[in-house]
This record gives sequence, C-alpha cells and structure tokens, in this order.
Amino acid sequence: MQKISVYIIAYNEADKIGAAINSVLWADEIVVADSRSRDNTAAIAEEAGARVVQIDFQGFGDLRNRAMAACSHDWIFSLDADERCTPGARDEILATINAADPLDAYYIPRRNYFMGRWIKHSGFYPDYRQPQLFRKGALTFRNDPVHEEYTIVSDRPPGYLKHPIWQIPYKNLEEVVHKANKYSTLGAEKLRQRGRRASMATALGRGAWSFFHMYILKRGILDGWPGFVIALGNFEGTFWKYAKLHELQADWAPPSSPPLRRQDTRPRG
Repeated sequence: MQKISVYIIAYNEADKIGAAINSVLWADEIVVADSRSRDNTAAIAEEAGARVVQIDFQGFGDLRNRAMAACSHDWIFSLDADERCTPGARDEILATINAADPLDAYYIPRRNYFMGRWIKHSGFYPDYRQPQLFRKGALTFRNDPVHEEYTIVSDRPPGYLKHPIWQIPYKNLEEVVHKANKYSTLGAEKLRQRGRRASMATALGRGAWSFFHMYILKRGILDGWPGFVIALGNFEGTFWKYAKLHELQADWAPPSSPPLRRQDTRPRG
C-alpha cells in the first residue's frame, strides 16, 4: 500500500481547519503549514491529529513549496483550509495511487458552495485549479505572491480524477469583501514584480471585463444571486488590484505639513 501525505496551508483559519482535517483523517500524515496564525488554528490542528509546521508567509508559491518539502511520503494530496475531501474522492485517490502504473500528477474537480447552493457556473465547476494529487517532487511552484504558477515535473501528461472535493470559498458576504481586498493587494505586488503598469482607466476596464466574463461568458447569471455576488466580487477584486498597482507606481504622498505654532499676538513697541 502506498502512503500519502496531506498538506493544508492555513492562516487564521480556526473556524475551518478542524473540518478540513476531519475530512482527511484517512491519510497517513496530515501536515498543516501555518503562517503564524494569530488565532488558535495551530492548537486546533494539533488536537485534531495534524503535525503543524510554522512557515513565514512570503507568497503562496513559496508557502506551497515549503509545505510540500515538509511532507514525508511519496504521494501528496493538497487541500486548502476551505476545502473538504469527500468519500468518493478519498476512495478514488487511494485506488489511483495503488494502481499498477499511476501517473505523476492529477487534477481533482471541486464543487464550490456559496450562499447555500452549489455554484454550477461562473467558472466554478469543475474548477481545476492545480494538480492536487501528485508524487513528491512532481510539482513545483513559482515564488508568486498569489495565483501561483506551477510546473509539472514529469514526462507524462497529468490525469483527471472524476469524484469532486468540496470548497466553501466564502463563508459569508463579509469574506467576499475581505478576500477581494487581501488578494488584490497580493495581485498588485505580483504585477509590479513583473513590470506591469496600470492607470485608473485600466483598473475600471479590467474590472468591467472580469464581471462580464464571469457573469455572462461563464454563465454566472444562471447561478442567481450567488452568481451576481461572485461576479461583483470579482469586479471589485480586479479593479482594486489594478488601482493598487497604479498607486504603487504613483507613490502618492500627502502634502508636507510643517510645524504650526501659535502666533505671537502681543502688541509690539
């Protein structure tokens, strides 16, 4: 029987990490790569049976590379804190790695749930993000701050599993706003590192296109209000990403303010 490690990246995920770990208790090892959470994420993870490694956050690409290095076994299953493995995915993963001649990397479909329903459109299904099942050493990431690019280190093409895992990308509407702000900051830095430039008009145009792309071309309109909220959140995140890039370029600063003292109003002479 092949042994498998699961790694979960986390930061301030006390309300999610327990459920994520509980869904992979079948694995031979669970590693939580915690970026020094300020809540009790680490304590909950250890109590649930995971091994916690502390990794200073220097971008998601670096975080994933170091999390994979902390895994002990030949096979790795990557799970984020807002994802849940399902019985069907578990059984297919174990059957795959114990087959006669498995491939080196596999994509796994994801079912996203938001506002009480399965999001079937908006580009949210099957939502192949990156290979989530792979041999150790078969996947490496660029040191990108966010939306990290990856390379499959193999002479063979990746495979695709059939049974989905679940993802809960936003636990509530507040998290939609929070993620738009967080990831737009990281995205602006990624664009800056690549020498990209933007204006406020660029920000508005990119934001409008991202809304149209997700809501119309990706048929988010068929997902009802959740589809509209997701598309609107995508508009906001994209707009702020390019607006923040413009801010980095402009290096705006407030006007100087010299010390202001009380005038001497006493009569002279």
